[in-house]
This record gives sequence, structure tokens and C-alpha cells, in this order.
Amino acid sequence: MALHDFDVIVVGAGHAGVEAALACARRGLDTAVFTISLDAVANMPCNPSVGGTGKGHLVFELDALGGEMGYCADCSTIQSRTLNTGKGTAVQSKRVQADRIAYSKRMKQVLENTPHLSLIQGEVCSLLTETAAGKKRVRGVIAAPGGEYRARAVILSSGTYLGGTTHVGEVRRSAGPDGILPAGELSASLMENGIRLARFKTGTPPRVHRASIDFSKLERQDGEEHITPFSYRTDSARLNGIRQLPCYIVYTSGRTHQIIRDNLHRSPLYSGQIHGTGPRYCPSIEDKVVRFADKERHQLFVEPMGLDTEEIYLQGFSSSLPADVQYEMLRSLSGFEEAQIMRYAYAIEYDCADPTQLYPTLAFKDVEGLYGAGQFNGSSGYEEAAVQGLIAGINAAAMLEGRPPVILPRYSSYIGTLIDDLVTKGTNEPYRIMTSRSEYRLMLRQDNADRRLLEYGRAAGLIDDARYEDVLEKCRREDREIDRLEHTNVSPSAVNGILTSLGSSEITTGAKLADLLRRPQITYGDLSPADPDRPDLPEDVVRTVETEIKYAGYITRQQAQAKKQKKMEEKALPMDLDYTKIKGLRLEAMQKLQAAKPASLGQASRISGVSPADISVLVIYLSLKE
Repeated sequence: MALHDFDVIVVGAGHAGVEAALACARRGLDTAVFTISLDAVANMPCNPSVGGTGKGHLVFELDALGGEMGYCADCSTIQSRTLNTGKGTAVQSKRVQADRIAYSKRMKQVLENTPHLSLIQGEVCSLLTETAAGKKRVRGVIAAPGGEYRARAVILSSGTYLGGTTHVGEVRRSAGPDGILPAGELSASLMENGIRLARFKTGTPPRVHRASIDFSKLERQDGEEHITPFSYRTDSARLNGIRQLPCYIVYTSGRTHQIIRDNLHRSPLYSGQIHGTGPRYCPSIEDKVVRFADKERHQLFVEPMGLDTEEIYLQGFSSSLPADVQYEMLRSLSGFEEAQIMRYAYAIEYDCADPTQLYPTLAFKDVEGLYGAGQFNGSSGYEEAAVQGLIAGINAAAMLEGRPPVILPRYSSYIGTLIDDLVTKGTNEPYRIMTSRSEYRLMLRQDNADRRLLEYGRAAGLIDDARYEDVLEKCRREDREIDRLEHTNVSPSAVNGILTSLGSSEITTGAKLADLLRRPQITYGDLSPADPDRPDLPEDVVRTVETEIKYAGYITRQQAQAKKQKKMEEKALPMDLDYTKIKGLRLEAMQKLQAAKPASLGQASRISGVSPADISVLVIYLSLKE
């Protein structure tokens, strides 16, 4: 007999699980989220930071859709910086150092105080499924110690707990992150239900006591003077009034590298003890020393973990080497000669699913009502997890309510890019978002996330009327100002003094303000003395207006590409289409398409092994069926 019936059960209360549960509960669905430890809700077992290159874009997009991470990050910020300020607007990304405990505490309180949401400590041990008319459907879970819980949808967001094994040198333990118990039984149940699993690996650096570090030997790195919030909900004035803590930079040395090389035989990475695949873009320090043997030093970031803790995080120093070696290599760093380790670095292996088993909705193809999100889908990072959790929650709710799903195309967002990469191409290593993964970088900026995704968030039922109207008004103000600048002329006498002072050539006849703003040396603020009629606009509006004008030609080109892609995405492919019966397809394409069951012609075109000629065959086939 079921202990309780729910509409949705979410397995795991990490960054994916939190967003999934909130998306469902805020739609009024009776939702339960299970976690192995209530003390680990929205835990940050690795670096307590939110955002970064590409990742900052995800957080802005998540907030535009009605997610929670951006607001929680704003509420727990202890340092904020914008990365890549020396590069173009498209690749500039916000990153904050967060108070780890404050972030987790606040997110737990949000879950506890959300109507229709039950937060339960327990280990989900197996899925409940039933098969009818040849189709398998999820019916709930069995959890310890509670027993049977029924649900119409289940979202798997197990993070690194699923089959978790930690490694510190020769010491190997069954454990999740931070020494918490792992999820030991669920993997077998998933495989019994036909879900293909892989084994991945990640890791963390040691945490060092602040008082044991000589900061006078390190390079100081302060936060930015003006902080742009992640979230629409954040009071900008309050955020800019916070006390920011400094971070620092230190470098490895030849001695550090020699210590590591002398002890590689004791690293489980090289002894054969670890079998999981690690992240390419966040390797351990021993991996970096081996792979980049020509590098004389590696940069490390010394970062605080909160306002009320003495723990310091050493980003870039992840390791699975034994404890004694960790001390030796740590104390080879300048300023760390007397360093005291509070938490040892470790590597962790865990089970995850092959994401090509999922539709773009993040629903499993072969088990109705079952969804995957976060590291369970083969991704890496809090932000990648959170956005998948939100989309899985939105679509689980839509399925139960009989509404159309929300599928974000690649040209709409980095979220759409991430999900499309995972479900179409799969991944053989922990997937990390980067701006270079998108073909539409100039369109997918942080500053226009709300404009791009407003209607999707509205369709999901997570954007209320007041916010909807506020964003629409912001868009109207941007459009009006762009139009004004495109049609406002200034005389040489009004503007030449400004131009020469900035190293830009003078004009001999009148010119439009927009044309002057397109010059690389000129900013919107520079033209203020020659533009007495300009309206008083918020900084976020000005930033978007300036970017849209400066990059107008490139943006127009990308919009044309997106328009072509949209036509491909709108050409739906039936889920029951038998590709083995379509004449003209090459054998490889036939096999790949039959396995992937793409939702659209656009998705089919991105499957490895499917050529343009194969797409032409599909186009002809579809036209004959119409």
C-alpha cells in the first residue's frame, strides 16, 4: 500500500532537484522531493560559486523562465565579478562567489515554505513501473525508510550520489559528496527498467584554514564596484550595499609539479582504481601536470566559502592524491608554507544516464512519465543542473496538465543549446556549457535573456502578470531608444569635440547618433553632451541598446541563420516513424535515426552520421506524406 500519493516525485534535492520541484509545486501539483540528507539541500560540494563563462548566461536565462537559482545567488553573494570584460559583450559572463551555507539554508527554506511541496529525507531505492499495451510507465518509487510512494511523474536528479564512490589515494569509500551516504540501490532498478547508465568522475580541491595562509604573498582580486543582479527580483541597491570579500591568486611551481610527478603511482587516476571519465575542462591538478607538461606553472584561485567560516577553497587544485601528498604539494605554494587542511581533496565516481535516451523535454523515450535532469544526464556544474531541473519540472507539469511541452530551440538560449547537445549528440564526459558551443552567441547575451525567454516562461506558468508587463515595457523602451538613435542627426560642431577627444575621426556633415555609436571607441555615455533630448533610462536598458546598435550587422546575420533553423525545427518527425523503411537513407543514417528518434528535421540534422543528403531524403519523404 502506498504511503502517500503525489503528482510528481523528484529524486534528489541538489540544484536540479530544487528547480524541478519548485516548477511543479508552483503549478499547484502535489510534489515530493527526496534527499538523502536534509542538510544537503542545494549543497555546493565543489566551489561555492554561481555563474562564470557561459554559466552566467544560464543563470540569467533560468531567472527569465521563473527559476530560483539567480535570486538565491544574489541573496548570498560575497563577491561579484564580470568575466571577459576585455572581450565582446556576447562572451561577458557574471560570476559570484556565494556564501555556501547561506545559499543552502535559504534554498531549503524556500522548499519548506512552498505550498504543495513536501521535502522528505530518505533514499529512493527503486522505481515503480507498469507495462500496458507494450508501453512502460512510471508509477512511483520505493524509498527507505518510508516504503512505497505513488506518483504520476518522477524526475531523476541524483547528482553525484548515484553509486557514489570517493577516492583519496588508496582510500576508497562508498560515499556521496562531502562524505554523505550515497544512493546505493537505485542504479540496479534503473538498469532493470532498460535505462543505460555510464560512469563519470569529478573531484574537489582541499579546503584550507584561512589563518594558516599568508595572504601577503598572494595576488589580491577584489569584486567589481557595481553589481548587476542575476535576478529580476533582486533589489539592486541592497545588492550593491553588501560587503564583498576579496579573492586571491597563487601559482603552482616546478617543485609542486615534481611532487605530483613523484607520486603519480599513488593517484587512483593513474593506478587504474578510477574507471569513470572525468571533465575535460576542469581536470585535477595531477591531470594538468601530465597533460600540460610544458607549463611551468598553473594559476589557482583562493576563494572564501562564506562570511561565517574560516574555510578557503583552492580552485584549480582538485586532486585524488593521498592525504600526505596533498599536504606536501599544498605547502609548496607561496603563502601556503604552513597551510592546514580542513577537508581533504577527493575524486568521486558516480552513475549517470546516457542522455540520448531522452526527448528534448528531458522525458525518457521508453518510460512514460520519467524525466532526467542535471548530472544524472551527464552534465557538469550547478548551473547546467539547475536549468535542466527547471525544464524537466516545467515539462512534467505540462504533461500532467495536458499542456504543450516547453522545448527551447538552440537559437533561443544556451539552455536550448545544452539540452540539444545532450539529447542529440550525447556525451562521453561530463558536459559543460561554454559560449563557443552556440552558433548564435551575439543573440544569446546575458542582457537580453528576459526578452528571449519571456514567452516561454509565461507559457510554463511561472511568470506572473506584473513581471510580464514589466519586461514588455523594458523591451518597448529599448526599441524606442534604438529607433530614436537611428533617426537622430547631430551636426559636426555638436560632436567633433567629443570624437577627437576619444581618438575618433571628425565628421564633415551631419551624422546619425547610431552610426557614431557603432564606432568602437564611442560609448552611449560619450554621446550624452551632443544628445540633449535623450531620455533617462535604466542601466540595463542602456546596455542592451548599445549592444544592439554596435553589433547590428552581425546580429541580423545570426537572426537570418536562426530563421532558417526555425523552419527545420518546425518540421516535426513522427515519434513512431520507422526509418528502416525509408528508401534512400544510408545505412549509418538509418541506424542512427532509428535509435535517436529525433523530434524534428533540425534535430535529425545534428545527429552525428546523418548527412545533408540524408536530410534531403527525409524532406522528400515528408513532402510525399503531406
